[in-house]
Amino acid sequence: MGKKTKIGLTAVAVGAAAWAGSKALSNPQSRPEKEVLSYDLPIVLAHKGGAGIAPENTMAAFRKSAELGVHGFEIDIRLTKDEEIVVFHDEFVDATTESSGRVADMTIEQLRALDLGYHFVDEHGEHPYRGQGEKAVLLKELMKEFPDFHINIDMKDPADTYEGSLLPSKLWRLIDELEAYDRVVVTSFHDEQIDRFNLYAQNRIALGAGENEVRKAYGAFNGQLGHLYQPRADVFQIPVRSSIFRLDSPRFISFLASRNIPVHYWTIDDKETMEALITIGAKGIVTDRPDLAMEVIHELQG
Repeated sequence: MGKKTKIGLTAVAVGAAAWAGSKALSNPQSRPEKEVLSYDLPIVLAHKGGAGIAPENTMAAFRKSAELGVHGFEIDIRLTKDEEIVVFHDEFVDATTESSGRVADMTIEQLRALDLGYHFVDEHGEHPYRGQGEKAVLLKELMKEFPDFHINIDMKDPADTYEGSLLPSKLWRLIDELEAYDRVVVTSFHDEQIDRFNLYAQNRIALGAGENEVRKAYGAFNGQLGHLYQPRADVFQIPVRSSIFRLDSPRFISFLASRNIPVHYWTIDDKETMEALITIGAKGIVTDRPDLAMEVIHELQG
C-alpha cells in the first residue's frame, strides 16, 4: 500500500500522553477499568490465531504467533452438536477442511477428524500444513495452554439458534471454572448475545461492542449528542470503514477514550496502516499477519 512510513518517538509520546490524559477525565459516563484492558502501549491480537502465517484457529497458528510475542488472540467460537465450545470462525467447515457441513451438526470427535490445514496456502503457493494433523481446538484447551495471554472471544452462533441459546451460559461457566476473569474480552456481532452473556457475568468480564452498540456510539458522536451516550461496552473492535462511514477518525477514537473505551481495528495486515492507526490513537491491532504487526510494535519501542 505505497511506501512504508516511519513513526517517530515524538508521535508515540504524543499519542501516549493523549491516551493518559483521556483516561484521567472525570466523566460519569465512563466505563470502569478492566484489568485485561489496562495497558500503556498498543497491543497485537493475532486474528484467528494468525491466519496469514498458519491455518486459522489451529494450535500451529497460536503457537507460532505466541513465539512472535503477540499479546493475545482474537478468536471465534461455536457450539458443536455435542455442545462443546470449539474455536471456529465459519458456520461451515468447507473453506478450511477437506470436508463439508455445518459445525453445529458435527460432534467434536467428527470435527477433530478433519484436516484444518488442508486449504492453507503459504507465500510460495504450497500447502505445508496439509496432512500434518492440524485439527479443531477446544476453547478450554486454548485457554489452558496460554494462561497468560489476552484472549478476545467472539460468539458466532446467533441468539435465535439452538447453539446460540446455550453459548453465553456455557462460555460463562468455562471462564468461571478457569477463573479467567481478567484475561478475556467477550463480544459478538449480535448485541443480544453480549447481553445474555452479561446476565451471568454481571460486568465482571470486559465486553466488546456489538454492531448496534457501535452504531449507537457513532451516531451520538456524529450527531453532536455524545453527552447522551451511555456506553455498554469496554472496548470497540471495529473496521476502519463501515459502509460509507470512516471509523478511523482521531476524534472518534478520542471520544471513546474519554469514556475509558480503547479502540482496536481489524483486520489490518499491512504495516503502513498499522502505523497510521497507532499514530491516531488505536490501542490494538487485530491482524492475520502478527509477524508484521510485531515488527511495527518493536519499531515504535525503538
